[in-house]
Amino acid sequence: MSERIIVGLDIGTTKVCAVVASITENKNVNILGIGKAPSDGLNRGVVVNIEKTVNAIKSAVQQAELASGIQVRSVNVGIAGDHIRSLRSKGVITINNRDNEIKKEDVKRLILDCQNIALPSDYKIIHVIPQEFIVDGQDGISDPVGMSGMRMEAEVHIITGLVSAVKNMYRCVERAGYEVADLILEPLASSYAVLDEEEREAGVVLVDIGGGTTDVAIFQDNTIRHTAVVAIAGQKVTDDIRIGLSVLEDQAEKLKREHGIAFSDMIHEDSILTIPGIAGRPPKEIKKSVLSKIIQARMEEILEIVAIEIKRSGYAAQLSAGVVITGGGSLLKGVPQLANEILGMDAKIGLPSGLTDGLVNEVKSPIYSTGVGLVIHALKTDTNQGNVPAGSNKSPKTEEMMDKIASRMKAWFKEF
Repeated sequence: MSERIIVGLDIGTTKVCAVVASITENKNVNILGIGKAPSDGLNRGVVVNIEKTVNAIKSAVQQAELASGIQVRSVNVGIAGDHIRSLRSKGVITINNRDNEIKKEDVKRLILDCQNIALPSDYKIIHVIPQEFIVDGQDGISDPVGMSGMRMEAEVHIITGLVSAVKNMYRCVERAGYEVADLILEPLASSYAVLDEEEREAGVVLVDIGGGTTDVAIFQDNTIRHTAVVAIAGQKVTDDIRIGLSVLEDQAEKLKREHGIAFSDMIHEDSILTIPGIAGRPPKEIKKSVLSKIIQARMEEILEIVAIEIKRSGYAAQLSAGVVITGGGSLLKGVPQLANEILGMDAKIGLPSGLTDGLVNEVKSPIYSTGVGLVIHALKTDTNQGNVPAGSNKSPKTEEMMDKIASRMKAWFKEF
């Protein structure tokens, strides 16, 4: 086949999204099919009910299969949750071959040395992302392969996750009948879909407001510099509306989606919203300004925590491109205006871009940012997928899996 078939699977707290795409030899991305199913088997990004999560995965992927005519066998899965931790590490090795030329094997050896860190027994490394290399004291090197030197150092960004959370994610996908081709941190995946090269270079904050978690990623000089996962997101806004206005959860969600405004200063005429009463009771009238104040209070809390993470990163003064907000929570009116006021920087909504053909308009929504980003990430890492057109007798090649560190290193080198 001249095209590779790649599937991105975004397993979220409130929804599961599947995106099937083909990658041509010219590296054009064509969206072939999408699927979406409600999810209530996760809590703050972590699986709490295997059966419900499995059913949601099956439903979303089957919808995407039907739309695309592709038989899905393996998927690229996004992971988030408040168990995600990130840290920096350094390593150093000597180059002892005959001509002191740095080879890929030396880089791999250095990255392995950077992983010699003390981790709790219940945590594992998900990503090792190079920040920079230093060869014989010369810093600022992005790809040292082919250079000459005696001593090579590296600084890397390590992302870790709870072993049980990772295993449960794998278990859900496998029980649904699919293989996990790769596991990717969700804000990292979303960044591939919504950020362009100029933003990455100038310095930008990506804020992905989902249902259960808000993911933060900070980029500067084309490299991810800081990541964080905040356990407050869109579901908390719905809960606040439900409790504050004494309505049902479905009614709260509908109020949020249809009438919610995150920045109350945007309300010029305070209209009255009417919702049906519970169990035959009279209809309830709610002021739009009251609804907005409830939403704004929670969104302010989320953005204030984002501001703390920006300060913690040490890159607050180097973010010329401001903030890009994506995910389902960004669909609330007034979110960019509120972010501008709380964070003190330009804010915009991030939509999936860089797509060539197919269902491009259908995925041009913040809710598909992670799903599309997972597809683009797989394109960069050349991960073997094994997905084929439905009805095809062709079986996937049984190639040995590439070493995860080596493949991700290759991907980052391509970006530099």
